[in-house]
Amino acid sequence: MAQAAPALRRYLLLLAQEHLEFRLPEITSLLSLCGGQFSGEQEVRVNSPFWILNIPSEDMARGLMKRTVCAKSVFELWGHGRSSGELYASLKNYPTDKMLPYLQSDSTYKIHIHTFNKTLTQAQKIKKIDALEFLPFKGKVNLKNPEHIFWILEDYGMNPNDVPEEPIHLYFGRWIADGQRELIESYSVKKRHFIGNTSMDACLSFIMANHARVKPNDVVYDPFVGTGGLLISSAHFGAYVCGTDIDYNTIHGLGKASRKNQKWRGPDENIRANLRQYGLEKYYLDALVADSSSPIWRKGMLFDAIITDPPYGIREAPRRMGSQKETVKSVERSTENHFFVSSSYHLSDIFSDLLKFAAEHLVMEGRLVYWLPIYRPEYTEEIIPRHPCLKLISNCEQMLSSHTSRRLITMEKVKEFKDQDENSYMLDGQYMPYRGHNSFREKYFSGVTKRIAKEEKDNQK
Repeated sequence: MAQAAPALRRYLLLLAQEHLEFRLPEITSLLSLCGGQFSGEQEVRVNSPFWILNIPSEDMARGLMKRTVCAKSVFELWGHGRSSGELYASLKNYPTDKMLPYLQSDSTYKIHIHTFNKTLTQAQKIKKIDALEFLPFKGKVNLKNPEHIFWILEDYGMNPNDVPEEPIHLYFGRWIADGQRELIESYSVKKRHFIGNTSMDACLSFIMANHARVKPNDVVYDPFVGTGGLLISSAHFGAYVCGTDIDYNTIHGLGKASRKNQKWRGPDENIRANLRQYGLEKYYLDALVADSSSPIWRKGMLFDAIITDPPYGIREAPRRMGSQKETVKSVERSTENHFFVSSSYHLSDIFSDLLKFAAEHLVMEGRLVYWLPIYRPEYTEEIIPRHPCLKLISNCEQMLSSHTSRRLITMEKVKEFKDQDENSYMLDGQYMPYRGHNSFREKYFSGVTKRIAKEEKDNQK
C-alpha cells in the first residue's frame, strides 16, 4: 500500500521588495532542491511582499531559508484576514493543539509587529498586541531572548501615495527562520579583493546560484568567468568551481585595475585570492585561458550547473580566437613568447555555442543560467535561444535603460545529447539563432528610442 503524502502546512513568506521578477523562480527552484514543490494557497501576487505557501514540513521551510536571498523570513501561519475581525476569527479557528506547545507556562515569548507601506506609533503597536489577549499565552514575556517569537504583519498596499487607514490584509504567525539577506552585504563587490568592470552584484550572483539549484559537491562551470564573481556564490553553497576566459590578463590578475585610485592590479589579485578571502579556497578547481567557441573539454565531461554572464559589448567586447585571414580585432600576449589573434564574436553565435555546450556537458536535470541582453522594442519570447535538449524554466527581466534590459534565462537539461544530432536541430526554425542580438551594442548606444519618441511627439502636433 502506498504511503500517504505528508499533509501540507501553511506558511507565510515575507519577501524583500527587490528584483521582484526573480523571486518566484528562486523560491520554486529552492523548494524543488529541498524535495518539495511550489504550492500557494491562493494565486500569488508577484509584486506583494507576502506569500502564503503550503510546505510539507518545518524542516523544509528552514531549508528554504538557509538558501534564499529574496525572502526575509518565514512564519508558521496561524491566521490571516482582510480586517482585524477576520484575523481574530481565523486565529480562533486555528487548532489549539498546534498552538499549545509554544504557549506553555515554562516558555518565554515576544510579539513583534511588522507593517508594509506604513509606520505605526508605539501606542498603536501596543494596542494591536493587547487585542490578542484571547490567545492562550501562559508563558512569560521576554523581549531580549525569547524562546518563541510571534509576528503580526500588516499589508497597507503597494502605493506609497495612497496609504489606506486600515490594512488591506493582516497575518499572524510563529517565526521560523530568516533568509540569507546578510550575504548581500558580506559578499559585497565593494569589499572584494579582485574585481573587474563587469563583476556581478552579490545579490544577483546568489540568485543565479539558487536558480541553478547549486548544492554541496556539485561541479559548477563559468565559460566567461572574468574575475570569478559567479563562482563565489556557488562555492559558498559547497560546490566545486572552475571557469575559462579568453582574457589572459584577467585570468592571471594582470594589467590595469578597475578600482578608483589604483592604476595596476596587485600581485595577488586573482580568482583564487577572492575565494581565499571568503574561506572558500578549497572549492576552487581552476581557471583557464580558453576560447568558449572552441571545444577544450573531453567527451563525457559533465557539469552539474553552468552559470555565466557572457560579454555583450557594453563594457567588455565579445571575442574569440581568430586567424590572420580574419579581420583582426586585437593581438594579445598569452605566454612569454606567444601571441594570439582575437576576432569579434557575434552575440547570436555566443548563445548558440553556449546552449550547444550546455546540452553536451550538463548532467541530466543540470541547469544553465545566463544573462541575455535585450533591445526592448523588439523583444518577443521567440528570440530566446533554444535547444531541443534544454527546457526553458524561467525568464526574468532586469531593466538597464528605458529601451534595453537583460534577462536571466534558466534552462534545464531534459534530453541526452547525441553527436549525430549536434547540428541537425538547426534545420528547425524555432532553434535558429536570432541575429538581432548581434546589433545590441549599437542599439544600446544609438538613442534610437529617443528619436522615435521625438518623431511620434512631432506627429501628434
